[in-house]
Amino acid sequence: MVLQTPVGGDSDFSLIPGVGLEIQTNTILSVLVVLGVFIARRAVLALVNRRVEDQELRYRWAKASANVAFAIAALFLTQVWFTALRSVGTFLGLLSAGLAISLKDLVADLAGWAFIAWRRPFELGDRIQIGDHAGDVVDRSLFQFTIMEIGNWVSADQSTGRLIHIPNAAVFTKPLANYVAGFPYLWNELAVLITFESDWRKAKEVIESLAADLTVEITREANAAPKSGDQRFLIRYRTLTPLVYVTVEGSGVMLTLRYLCRPRERRGSASQLWERLLDAFGEHPDVALAYPTQRINFSREALATDPDASLEVPEEPSTPPEV
Repeated sequence: MVLQTPVGGDSDFSLIPGVGLEIQTNTILSVLVVLGVFIARRAVLALVNRRVEDQELRYRWAKASANVAFAIAALFLTQVWFTALRSVGTFLGLLSAGLAISLKDLVADLAGWAFIAWRRPFELGDRIQIGDHAGDVVDRSLFQFTIMEIGNWVSADQSTGRLIHIPNAAVFTKPLANYVAGFPYLWNELAVLITFESDWRKAKEVIESLAADLTVEITREANAAPKSGDQRFLIRYRTLTPLVYVTVEGSGVMLTLRYLCRPRERRGSASQLWERLLDAFGEHPDVALAYPTQRINFSREALATDPDASLEVPEEPSTPPEV
């Protein structure tokens, strides 16, 4: 009679009939490793939550502990299941080939995570735009980062309330704009169109004065920013005070105000400026806002042959009522 030895080499003991002892042992060790890492991470987070009150610091501890726990568990599980591979080179070669073929997207995301951690194109809380999506960074992980969307159907870079999850690999394939890195301010523009009959010099002075008064604090901060700013970027501005540029449009004189504002205050600053401008223009009768108009001039011969043509000639250029 021939005795058959179960797979695994042990004919005396087997928790699961038909499954080798080695596989059962590795499974039990894997479960113990995962449970041990999970319990250790929960204990660390419990200690941190008792001693740390800052919500942002708690979040960073949670993310860092998750990454460390994942790395430790992966290392131990690799040792448990791949002890048969005596050659480290053979193991790495097989692992690399398998990952390159079946997990190329995940590998690209991991490479993107390493790039983000090393080069720091953005930090948590930064306002960025990548491809067609823009928003505030609210989360980073091994395979993706999350932004709170701005814009889209909402005007002036305000939040829509949606969370957008973007793969880390997108940093290699799509342009990325950071609203706050290096120079934490934006140049915003406000276009004011006045009639040709208005005193454009006075209007320009009014706009410059109101803008300078509204942005005095930001201008002071921006002038001091290079001393403590991000040294990775060479950013130089000669003029940081508000400027007004004058151009002529078809319906009047265009006064374009260019001024500094914080990235999250574009709409608010423009609203404050418009409120003050409307009040200020109301005190100056010789300054009036313009809108698209059309003038038709008739010769005297045309008026003589067609008496009704005089009805189409406006007596005065069309201007909006005084504010």
